[in-house]
Amino acid sequence: MAKYIFVTGGVTSSLGKGIIAASLAKLLQARGLRVTIQKFDPYINVDPGTLNPYEHGECYVTEDGAETDLDLGHYERFLNIFTTQANNVTTGRIYQTVINKEREGAFLGKTVQVIPHITDEIKRRMLLLGKNNEYDVIITELGGTVGDIESLPFIEALRQLQWELPEEDTVVVHLTLIPYLKAAKELKTKPTQHSVKMLSQEGVHPDIIVCRTERPLSPDLRRKIALFCNVKAEAVIEAADAPTIYEVPLAMMREKLDLICMKKLNLKLTNEPDLHRWKEFLDKLKYPKSQVTIGLIGKYIELQDAYKSILEAFVHAGAINESKVQVVNVHSEFITEDNVAEKLANLDGLLVAPGFGHRGVEGKIIAVKYARENNLPFFGICLGMQMSVIEFARDVLNLKKAHSTEMDLNTPDPVIDLMEEQKKITAKGGTMRLGSYTCQTLEGSLARRIYGKEMITERHRHRWEFNNQYLTRFEEAGMVASGKNPESGLVEIVELPTHPFFIGVQYHPELKSTVENPHPIFVHFIKAAKEYADQKNAVKNPLLQSEMI
Repeated sequence: MAKYIFVTGGVTSSLGKGIIAASLAKLLQARGLRVTIQKFDPYINVDPGTLNPYEHGECYVTEDGAETDLDLGHYERFLNIFTTQANNVTTGRIYQTVINKEREGAFLGKTVQVIPHITDEIKRRMLLLGKNNEYDVIITELGGTVGDIESLPFIEALRQLQWELPEEDTVVVHLTLIPYLKAAKELKTKPTQHSVKMLSQEGVHPDIIVCRTERPLSPDLRRKIALFCNVKAEAVIEAADAPTIYEVPLAMMREKLDLICMKKLNLKLTNEPDLHRWKEFLDKLKYPKSQVTIGLIGKYIELQDAYKSILEAFVHAGAINESKVQVVNVHSEFITEDNVAEKLANLDGLLVAPGFGHRGVEGKIIAVKYARENNLPFFGICLGMQMSVIEFARDVLNLKKAHSTEMDLNTPDPVIDLMEEQKKITAKGGTMRLGSYTCQTLEGSLARRIYGKEMITERHRHRWEFNNQYLTRFEEAGMVASGKNPESGLVEIVELPTHPFFIGVQYHPELKSTVENPHPIFVHFIKAAKEYADQKNAVKNPLLQSEMI
């Protein structure tokens, strides 16, 4: 029977429950246990697919096409396993299920209430991943903060599960904040005490308290927290700020978080966690031999979480190349023909990010043109790939009004057009082309060299596609469709063979990059950026050029 670990949060949001949950999962996995993580979000949206990136960060897409919370990206990057639709549940999905059952008469005329009907559905979802004996431990992260009104049904469901399941089958880890008051020059435990008190008032008592802190916790402070929060002193865990999220598993191992959980769950202790590959990655990350500067062209750059998976994929690819990747955010809305050279002159590579809508599109097109004409390594993702197609149509094929019908319904040259199966769809949520699809790479192409195989699978999230009516004209002019879906003929990858590195992909490769398996396109992109930087430095310094020769 699976064991269950629940991770709750108090005092404030954004403390890093997802990172703590993923770190604990990594330690248990490294000890040989089969582990997965699920996220329960208290908002009423059925999924985050319709949320503005400024509201909730990026929307993470799983292999089976679920639009989920960005924390699932952390889970996959840490554990190197796929998550599914079952790993992310929202209040909206819970209520939708219960209301549908009520309409079908499933409750036999009973009055449908939060308790027991909503909490029963929450519990069913919490236990769902443990039904088929696939996992030894299931970690459940409860979104939001204890005390939020929308979190109450989830806390109540947790209370009931603690009562229903054997005592050795559940652990509650409560993440809280120990703020440092600069004026008083001391850490304060009172917010943590109140947070635990609020949780206890709802009938849930934490077994472990993880304390986010800017300063080390003294033994006296740990004992004070343990005394007033009614936990063992060794169950008060210090979670100090770390230079990178990838150091958190090692920090949690030093604090013995995994051992405490295993002891409470009555799990047999095994050998020390096998983290040698993780440590090798960290060594390369912390001690790079070179540096490259990559321009990230997007329109949501004010919120880093909007491009979270892309930024993490750069971290993975940079470590493999033993190079520090310095990402420079450039807002596409402010790029013009007059300032593009100034804004992009110091870059070693350019990535044009995904997005929706017309805002900032012209700036992206101008940036693509600069990269193409100046042999700057270029990588376009989803909308970024489409912008490269539009730029090529305008400036090489001389189709000056070429555009995407997403931005201009009346364009005379719709080189990017709405997918045929999307034309009759009016509902927004969960109706895009979503999830994993097959792509066949062209022999002799850059794409084939990058992947090293003919057939690949990648995750999608889009409605518009390359218009194949223009494909012949593009290929005659030098832009090659080097990847296509074998069933539909959808163009998945475009590239310019005459360019040192120019590739655009319709899918989202960043979603499959992990610590142990960095995505090959990102790896090759950073490698190309390093070569570009070396050549640029050699031109500035003739001595370096002679050394390279």
